[in-house]
Amino acid sequence: MKANKRNRVIKYISKHPKAKPASVAKAAGTTYGYAYKVMRSVLDAVEDSVATKPNTLVEPAKRIPSHTVSDGSSADYYVLPNSAKELQDLISHKNMNAQIGEIFRACYRYGEVAHSKMLRDAKKIKFYAEAEIKRLEKLNEGKD
Repeated sequence: MKANKRNRVIKYISKHPKAKPASVAKAAGTTYGYAYKVMRSVLDAVEDSVATKPNTLVEPAKRIPSHTVSDGSSADYYVLPNSAKELQDLISHKNMNAQIGEIFRACYRYGEVAHSKMLRDAKKIKFYAEAEIKRLEKLNEGKD
């Protein structure tokens, strides 16, 4: 049976744990972006899990909302993962969809870049929030 792209990437990084995404992509026959994405997900899964053996790679678990209650001061869900180096790492760690990721990016850069004034960012946030609301309403149709 032919291994899929993800399995080829995982197999390569399990043998070459210090490999860079460019060499992983070349060896696995994927794009740089795809290799990077798989490498991040595997690294996050390893950090989030309790490994039973050293150097064991595990598949990332689907994130299920914990519905944790906070006292308003701080909560575990605000703790950043050690592997987060840039905004995309946080988006991937929290398993955000496209709409939520765009909102997160726009909020983070709000008013800080020349090509995107505050009003443009606010409109972008509103657009993606409305798109997410429509998506969720469509998912929940007939479930009440």
